[in-house]
Amino acid sequence: MEESTESLSTEPDERGTDKKRNPIKTYIERLKAFSTNARLFLVGGFLYGIAGGINQLLFNFYVLSQGYTEGTLGKIVTARSLTTLLAAIPMGYLVDKIGRKRAFFISHLAFALSMVCIILFPSIPIFLIMGMVQGLSQSLSVVAHGPFLMENSQEAERTYLFSISSGIGTTAGSVGQWFGGYLPGIFAGLLLVSAMDTKAYSGALWFVVFFALLSLIPTVLIKENRTSPGVKRSVFAPITYFRRAPKKLIRLILPNLITSIGAGMIMPFMNVFFRNVHHLSDNSIGTIFAWGSLAMGIGLIIAPMIAERIGKIQTVVATQTLSIPFLFMLGFSGRVELAIIAYYVRLTLMNMSSPIFSTFAMEQVEPEARAMLASLNSMAFNFGWAFSPTISGILQERHGFKPPFAITIILYIISTSMYFFWFWYKKKKTVTVNKQ
Repeated sequence: MEESTESLSTEPDERGTDKKRNPIKTYIERLKAFSTNARLFLVGGFLYGIAGGINQLLFNFYVLSQGYTEGTLGKIVTARSLTTLLAAIPMGYLVDKIGRKRAFFISHLAFALSMVCIILFPSIPIFLIMGMVQGLSQSLSVVAHGPFLMENSQEAERTYLFSISSGIGTTAGSVGQWFGGYLPGIFAGLLLVSAMDTKAYSGALWFVVFFALLSLIPTVLIKENRTSPGVKRSVFAPITYFRRAPKKLIRLILPNLITSIGAGMIMPFMNVFFRNVHHLSDNSIGTIFAWGSLAMGIGLIIAPMIAERIGKIQTVVATQTLSIPFLFMLGFSGRVELAIIAYYVRLTLMNMSSPIFSTFAMEQVEPEARAMLASLNSMAFNFGWAFSPTISGILQERHGFKPPFAITIILYIISTSMYFFWFWYKKKKTVTVNKQ
């Protein structure tokens, strides 16, 4: 039977029991409640996040150092994201079959090996093929992420675990970006080449491999703990579930799809934006990225306290709405000081909502449907990242960064409005009717 739209609009009122308690004491209690599996996952996520931070900062520069254009970069990002998009549903089945632990292990190992190939055999075919390998790797990890956290947490600490997981990853990314900003200069001195030389960048990227492999150690120590072991799903499970609850799935997925299309226009190119528009050095960009990720990590860590006080959906709508003016300032101010401040604030606000809504979405479906929902949301997210970078790369070459920023702003307004009218406004309306 199809679930009513009212069921979407209701969430447990997290604001009741803990509202009068000390939020710091509550936070500490939630952290202490984390399971051993969850703690091991967070350690592995931190190490893997360092690898991702270094790669995020330096990979684009590594490609450009070999004479390729922003348009080529867009195609590489598209290949990776398109693979993640197409692989999402099959990876959902694979995650259910092999378990979450093996999914994380295979994902991190495949990413490390793909970077080895990129460093040793740099060429467009290798970039594209290894980008697709990374797409498969990312899809496997993303699909396993939500169900794993749900299976290794209780309702009381669940929102905290989702947010801390994201916060740990972004904080680790800030460490990797800060560290990565210095690596080309270090290798330039060792190899007697320019800091913008391909050899300097390739030397730096070996640290991506190192930290990705290091993340395998805590992953191995995780004990598989599926609440529904041996879950078997039909090939047509997504279609069957959609027929049962079409409104629910559309409302849980469509805003993420709209957001991803906008994000794919600018986020893969932020390092190029600061270099080409504001003429900053790699070291300066690395520092900006590091502080930005650290700010975002702090935001993600405090997000569950806000959600517990005002509600999950209220937190999502408020933070995303407040981020939009800063996105405009980032793209159109023309002053590097304002752009940097706007980058920090927008990054923090926009990303605070992600784990909060992920928690909410996972709570709306049965345990056996969580990997499927994660697969569909992964598809939605990567749809934008699969196509937007190519369009953005073309627009940048012809018109600069302003058109991509304008498109992103419009799409973010649309997606935030969906969250408001489908979840928050509907809930308020339902409460008002019930009172009458």
